[in-house]
Amino acid sequence: MTTSVPTGPIPSASYPPPPRQTANPAPLRSANSLRRTSSIDVAWPDGVDGQRLFVGRARDYLTGPDGTGRTLAMGEFSLRMTEDKTITQIAADPAPASIGALVGARAGGHLRMTLREIMPELIARADPLYLVLDDLSGTALVSSFAWGQWFPERMEILRQRLGGGNEDNPVLAQRANVCWGLQEGNSGVTGDAALDKVADADAGQLRNPADPEGWHEFLEHEGPGFRRARRIDVTRDGNLIHIASAFQDSARLREGGRVAIHEYNLGATVDAQTLEVLSLDPEARILPFRECPGAVHNVARLVGRNLGQVREDVLEMLRGPEGCTHLNDALRALADVPRLVEELRQPA
Repeated sequence: MTTSVPTGPIPSASYPPPPRQTANPAPLRSANSLRRTSSIDVAWPDGVDGQRLFVGRARDYLTGPDGTGRTLAMGEFSLRMTEDKTITQIAADPAPASIGALVGARAGGHLRMTLREIMPELIARADPLYLVLDDLSGTALVSSFAWGQWFPERMEILRQRLGGGNEDNPVLAQRANVCWGLQEGNSGVTGDAALDKVADADAGQLRNPADPEGWHEFLEHEGPGFRRARRIDVTRDGNLIHIASAFQDSARLREGGRVAIHEYNLGATVDAQTLEVLSLDPEARILPFRECPGAVHNVARLVGRNLGQVREDVLEMLRGPEGCTHLNDALRALADVPRLVEELRQPA
């Protein structure tokens, strides 16, 4: 599904409605492919005023030429976090020696810098655990969306956290221009977008019933819950690497099922020898505000760049209102593909 987005200085109200259609469930795994899946599930076991529980899981699953699969690597963490996003306890499996250094850190923009400083070995070997640790900051920011769905009376608090309100709102002043969709004058900043309409997209089911091994196991719990989920499928055809990835933020509903607030699909083709990005095809599936899909156009700036440097290039070229934070995260996660593709055998 290609979203048509007007360009040029036209009024925000002239944009079409934001996309609201999931691509779930995941496609069937193909022969001779590697699939990385990751998730961070957030729960409130002590009530919505208590500390949040975060459980992150990631798995690399290799499917051979005959279609049989096996797990190559896994990583998992469990942590508690206060309302101000301070990590109070953490455990991981397998546990890096420095994992305890994250206690007392805050899940904000500086957490990724801390991870790079204390766990460089995870980045170097494209460890699946690093992906979910790297996702903590974004998940901590957006996860309050879940209890906004479970407890409608708290929707006003959520609205402020997402940037809605009026020009005198101090939260707005902090949120304006943090991304493409929340630029000054856009509906998500002015309050023109009704938040109850933001949360009306069925998230679908990640796991394909015809391919139960296509995803790892998720955290099962009662009450409100948030999930950030990723899938990266990698195949190789001669000198070309093909990537098909997906990203979704969703929340459990009291009446059952899940509602999504962010979802992107992303296809890419990469030169296997030089790692030059030959093509990038982002697809906006579910987004909160009508201006949000416009962020996909700037992704073309990464074509011609080296895939191994995509984390740095995204931060440099798609910063702030030049990009979407969620799409940027989906792009940054592709930096591990060069290591993942090494596990694929070439057909005779």
